[in-house]
Amino acid sequence: MKKPLILLGLALHVLANSTMTNAAPTAECAFYVGTYTKPQGSTGIYRYRLNTTTGALTARGLAVETPNPTFLALAPNRWQLYAVNEIRVGTVSAFSIAADGTLNLINQQSSYGDGPCHLAVDESRKSVLVANYGSGSVAALPILADGSLGEVAIAVSHVGSGPNPKRQQSPHAHGIYTRDALAYACDLGTDDVRIYRLDAASGALTLDARGGARLPPGSGPRHLAFHGNFAYVINELLNTIAVFRCEALTGELTPIQRLSTLPAGYTNPSTAAEIFIRPDGKFLYASNRGHDSLAVFSIGSDGTLTLINHASTQGRTPRSFALDPSGRWLIAANQDSGNLVVFEIDATTGKLTPAGHTAQIAEPVCVLFVP
Repeated sequence: MKKPLILLGLALHVLANSTMTNAAPTAECAFYVGTYTKPQGSTGIYRYRLNTTTGALTARGLAVETPNPTFLALAPNRWQLYAVNEIRVGTVSAFSIAADGTLNLINQQSSYGDGPCHLAVDESRKSVLVANYGSGSVAALPILADGSLGEVAIAVSHVGSGPNPKRQQSPHAHGIYTRDALAYACDLGTDDVRIYRLDAASGALTLDARGGARLPPGSGPRHLAFHGNFAYVINELLNTIAVFRCEALTGELTPIQRLSTLPAGYTNPSTAAEIFIRPDGKFLYASNRGHDSLAVFSIGSDGTLTLINHASTQGRTPRSFALDPSGRWLIAANQDSGNLVVFEIDATTGKLTPAGHTAQIAEPVCVLFVP
């Protein structure tokens, strides 16, 4: 009986080793970084991998060469990626995602405006909407069957100005978001968020009669985040977040709170930039350029925010940041210091701890995870 027992022992040993070897493969999540491009600097969109166990970063090189791809959006089917080309005569580029993560240009279309800086794919997967900062306009481009972009279905020019003489002499569409067949456009130059009804079939944008939301003069609304029946607008020029109740059926915005993204007593120059909510809906994060920090807020059941603390971004000018799909990691993109910095998020408190992992990249602007 000894021989069968020995063989059984060997078999169990091999099985145990095999199980240990295969039980904990390296978990990674891919992401892309859009940049400002220039000679001897960045040349396009770059690809990275995040180790979701340790927070370590792996650079995978240039995904594609393209001018000033400062904001990126992923198609819901995850086969295509769209990027603005933030140049004077703006364009939007469509790319297919190869198995190795490199990007292949499908086609490129005019954004029908100057300096496009933000874009979004609508929930019906039929249009890419783009915000043109320079010309203060928004446009919808149809998505064709192969993922390519058709010509702009309609472009809408904003009208107005604000009290800031350097930044608000004219409209500056800075962010565009879609939800429930509606498009929300943040205009830094006119201090308002405009709501458009989006016709998925034609791509037509029609200004909603309720007119969206008006921000205090000089606010400079930039980006927006949704959570449940609430919308959160980050205002670049006044370094504030405006909280709105978002009506489920109409999309109408009703203001309920406004608070600073900066520490009390801070008076040096700073502008707010990006805003994101953790996937579980418990915490909101906002970046400050000048103070070079991430503001951490808890979200109450009534949608209101409570400041928790501020965390240094370990670099200069955090133009953007993003949370990985699990909500455990945050990657800050510091434009002027040219580095990506990884933070671990405490699931209980929401606080950020530097993970000790960084990567150098010239003028990073946008971080986009690919689940």
